[in-house]
Amino acid sequence: MAESVGFIGLGIMGAPMVRNLLGAGFAVTVWNRTAARSEEAVGHGASVGESPADVAAHSDIVISCVTASDDVEAVLLGSEGIPGAIDGVRAGSVVIDMSTISPAVTRQIGEQLAAKDVLLLDAPISGGEQGAIDGTLSIMVGGDADALERVRPVLDAMGGRITHCGPSGAGQTVKLCNQIAVCINNFAMAEALVFCEASGVDPSTMLEAISAGAAGSWQISNLGSRVVDRDFAPGFKVGLQQKDLRLALEAADQLHLPLAGTSMVHQLFAAVERESGSDVGTQALVNALEALTGVTVGGGTS
Repeated sequence: MAESVGFIGLGIMGAPMVRNLLGAGFAVTVWNRTAARSEEAVGHGASVGESPADVAAHSDIVISCVTASDDVEAVLLGSEGIPGAIDGVRAGSVVIDMSTISPAVTRQIGEQLAAKDVLLLDAPISGGEQGAIDGTLSIMVGGDADALERVRPVLDAMGGRITHCGPSGAGQTVKLCNQIAVCINNFAMAEALVFCEASGVDPSTMLEAISAGAAGSWQISNLGSRVVDRDFAPGFKVGLQQKDLRLALEAADQLHLPLAGTSMVHQLFAAVERESGSDVGTQALVNALEALTGVTVGGGTS
């Protein structure tokens, strides 16, 4: 018999992940801080818990997918009069945090859960909203290998690639590596587009030409055409990217390790946030370069 699953956090990523769990036949109990977001999940067959603790009490495996370290601490450990999952979780259960947070905070939460005979896996995700909808997310897992094998059927319902990265916190570290590579690939795409436009060559043609070669990247294939079309709607918001880059820079600072490229992109995104806010898509990074050069991709030189 399939284990029961609790799911805390029904945002852009969490809601489709729950639909995929239900579609795979799992019994799912959900909780979201904004209660109205639970209604869609109920329509697909989920039950609703009164709190994170109540979700945990009715689940063998508990998943959290929220925004930041503070949010994970709130839903797993409790906050502001709302009992956290730790207050209801049963001994022998597994908690999977699929948020992107500090590796150090992950290890601290894991120690508190371990005192209740509960294992924590950190399992941050990559693939964006479409990956969550399609069930093709890349899932980077830190923690006990046997616990991962136990929950693998659950993760298989949401992801296309599941990688055990090492002990507690290793999944978060690998996710920060992912975000470092993502942001610098985004910068490379934006700089190429601005150079192409300034040189008088059709940027759409350039993207087609380089996408299948050594310069190809997810950003070139998925975000480049949006820039040319001046479509800055979010697949992944600048504000969330900035949160992840701050985590990477903080972790690097603890290692006394310079991250020159990441620091530069973080500052360019700050310019985007000042001009356009935090809710635009990360392809809006090109706007910072356009402001510096006077070149508008798809619009020529101003």
